[in-house]
Amino acid sequence: MSLNGILSAISAHPEYKRHLALMSKFDANLSGVPQATVRQGARPGYIGALWQQQSCPMMVLTPRPDDARRLHDQLLTYLGEEAPVYLLPEPEVLPFERLAVDSNTTNQRLAALAALAASANGSCPLVVTSVGAALLKTLPPTAMTGPEAAVTAPYRVAVGERIGLNRLLTQWVELGYRNEPLVETPGSFSHRGGIIDVFPPNCELPFRIELFDDEIDTIRLFDPYSQRSIREVKEALLIPAQEQLPSIANRALSNQLIASMDFTTCNEDAKERIEDEIAHLFTDPDRETLSFYNGLLNGTNLLEYLTDSSWPDSSWVILERSSQIDSEALELEERFDRMRATREERGDLPKHFPSPYIAWADFAAQLEKKRRLLLQSWVSAEEDRIFEPAVPYYGRLEQLASDAQRYQSDGTAVVAVTQHAARLAEILEEAGAGATLSEGLEEVPQPGHIYVVPGSLREGWTLTTPQSRPGSPRIDEAGNNGLCSVTLLTDAELFGTVKERRYRRTRRAEHGQDVVLADLVEGSFVVHIDHGVARFAGTTKMGEDGEEKEYLVLEYAEQDKLYVPTGHLDRVSSYIGALDRPPSLTRLSAGDWARVKERVKGATRELAEELLRMHAARELAEGYEFSPDTTWQKELEDSFPYEETPDQAQAIDQVKADMESLKPMDRLICGDVGYGKTEVALRAAFKTVNDGLQVGILVPTTVLAQQHYATFSERLSPFPVRVEVLSRFRTHKEQQEVIEGMKDGTVDIVIGTHRLLQRDVEFKNLGLAVVDEEQRFGVAHKERLKQLRQQVDVLTLSATPIPRTLNLALAGIRDLSTMDTPPEARLPIKTFVSEQSDDVVKEAILRELERNGQVFYLHNRVKTIQQTAAELAELVPQARFLVAHGQMGEGDLEEVMIAFAKGEADVLVCTTIIESGLDMPNVNTLIVDRADRFGLSQLYQLRGRVGRGEHRAYAYLLVPRGRRITEA
Repeated sequence: MSLNGILSAISAHPEYKRHLALMSKFDANLSGVPQATVRQGARPGYIGALWQQQSCPMMVLTPRPDDARRLHDQLLTYLGEEAPVYLLPEPEVLPFERLAVDSNTTNQRLAALAALAASANGSCPLVVTSVGAALLKTLPPTAMTGPEAAVTAPYRVAVGERIGLNRLLTQWVELGYRNEPLVETPGSFSHRGGIIDVFPPNCELPFRIELFDDEIDTIRLFDPYSQRSIREVKEALLIPAQEQLPSIANRALSNQLIASMDFTTCNEDAKERIEDEIAHLFTDPDRETLSFYNGLLNGTNLLEYLTDSSWPDSSWVILERSSQIDSEALELEERFDRMRATREERGDLPKHFPSPYIAWADFAAQLEKKRRLLLQSWVSAEEDRIFEPAVPYYGRLEQLASDAQRYQSDGTAVVAVTQHAARLAEILEEAGAGATLSEGLEEVPQPGHIYVVPGSLREGWTLTTPQSRPGSPRIDEAGNNGLCSVTLLTDAELFGTVKERRYRRTRRAEHGQDVVLADLVEGSFVVHIDHGVARFAGTTKMGEDGEEKEYLVLEYAEQDKLYVPTGHLDRVSSYIGALDRPPSLTRLSAGDWARVKERVKGATRELAEELLRMHAARELAEGYEFSPDTTWQKELEDSFPYEETPDQAQAIDQVKADMESLKPMDRLICGDVGYGKTEVALRAAFKTVNDGLQVGILVPTTVLAQQHYATFSERLSPFPVRVEVLSRFRTHKEQQEVIEGMKDGTVDIVIGTHRLLQRDVEFKNLGLAVVDEEQRFGVAHKERLKQLRQQVDVLTLSATPIPRTLNLALAGIRDLSTMDTPPEARLPIKTFVSEQSDDVVKEAILRELERNGQVFYLHNRVKTIQQTAAELAELVPQARFLVAHGQMGEGDLEEVMIAFAKGEADVLVCTTIIESGLDMPNVNTLIVDRADRFGLSQLYQLRGRVGRGEHRAYAYLLVPRGRRITEA
């Protein structure tokens, strides 16, 4: 699919041709640099038309990474996904940081560089990049294709060639390829007998090379997932698999840079580490640290990949908002200098350590020698004489249908690029304005025709012709040489929303947890499986015949004491309960504990019987059969600002199918944190309300309740739906008003914490119960909503379901939907387990501040949280801190969370109140103090609070010094 017809219409415009004439006279020394003023939304089409018209390599430079990504995505919509359009992204790793660059970022960069290097042979790539990505020093162009004299292995292998196998594999390792047992990801190879598999970073599929002795017999493309061959090819072209290659670095220059380093201010640990890494850099390098030495290994300016401006068919560089590029480059240099100075002051970096980035002054000087076009922002309609704004409709499709008939009579061609093409074409057809629904638009739009094309663009525009301007004489179709006005409409104009396009893996105790002796604090409460609840009073040593043993001293009621050998620690577990009211101690001699256990066993049996009866009744009962999707339902789903992942779309369809059947729904949605479970629940809730029923959403924390309330209220604001929240953030009077609204049916959706389960809460007509983060609730809690009405549909959401829930789903008693596909832009969270260290904490916080992000510092002790915040403020004085925990007043906690979400602080020192469902995309560093005190499921949930945007996230799990890391 492409919109080449629109690009042809732009190319035929007289003003565009005038721009081309100015560009053809380009001379950096004589006539200056041509400029074009084009509206923001029309720039992708303008650049696409220019690239097609010029038929030469072209690079577009934008101020920021997000600008480059969006422009790249829109260019693919105009030119088609098969067009040689590449994104050269900026690595998430900061300068002077010992972290490996994300493999997807590396592969994208290498593919773009290889395409530019191949342009010397006549190809014409279009590369989009940001100023930060362009300033990064990189490999020389010869590294992408090999020296001119070496056009064969390792860069090219062909059928019929003879190879030296060991030498070839060694060369691939030197080019950055990883030797893996199975080739599944780009940048890897494997060798099994007479078969070699290799996956170049710039290829969609890997190659399978079959040998006959030392001769290449066949080369096939194969599927990396099924490992099955697809088709034969004659040759395989390879490029490097890493951007830092010690094997091709200029050793003489590297040695000069090494000799110029000044270690006099460097601390001993950093000096020893850097010297050791440099000593092995060219013989046995550590892949994880190669990006740290980028300035030592690479020195090539990206502009060296572009052909010289004296050639008639030389490359073009388009500067998108050149003034902002200048300011962004200077700001980046200032940030880099600040990072260098900070690390030098701390003694972590020697002076004169080579920077991984090229100075902006050097880059700009070389840029002046290239053919370039300055693409400026428009100020007034007179400046942009090609494009005008498109008419916004914002959902008023009846007005669009009326205008479409006028467009047809005026001879204006209308092209609607939308995610809802079939629906829009149907609406226009019903209104009498016939529309052509097609997968693309290859031909020039015809006057008076309406085209509807599936796709995603951020902004529309109107291509005006001279005769279409006010006061201009009208020219007939023949005299106009086929020119006509073209109006491009996108979802932004049609519906007021834009979907982002996202491009494409010791003995454990039988009864409770193990107790580690170091974790027990004198005065804390414990439970002995045989004797009940006690207070831990320390340890003592007792024995005879010279053999002393250590015992735990447990104090019970009536001053009784029990001595437990440390060898029997598996019989003791920490007491878990509401610590605001201490438990009653058990009497050792009265049989109290035995009676407590019998009562619990009896209550468990009763609950199990009740659950069995309830599930049996639900299987036999007839539930409510919901109606098919309404127009409002479709409008709500169209307002979702992202493209659904395949798993998410499947889960939504399964939930709707359950709701539209007579059998009461009982479905578990199991998906990783941030994978879109809330959107599934929101659509199910709205479907319920459309049929006149109510929805109850149970969440574990007040903070999550408030966040869901904000999300549901915002998404449902265009519809007559009343959403309320029931939690301690509300006053008693407000809670009573909500409860009355639930009873009389005026409240459609209520989001609540455990308050929703209390006996005074009643629904008039409950149709759907949603349990979010179900692992945080007990069985009785979750069944309370079902008891309100046996036929109610139940939707359960969890990233880490408890074994009982998962067992019911796998046994077929409950239906299960899994969401395994992450959003395309999501990067894996980099997780570190480390001993507690002020240096680690300071480095982590400063790193996040350097990229304008925020930090969660989790300290799960309310008693000492203020002291911890004060110590952190002293450790990192340049950061702003806020404190949040569950014992704060409702107003205070809400105020803190809102302030942090607005960016009024850099670090939130908090308890596990952030654990469930919190969504703050700007928070991308998590530091967990005493991570050894948390379970695996809880750590997994906590880690999911970061990395919810498009930036690399980092999680630091800190354990006490001396504690074995495996215990964390």
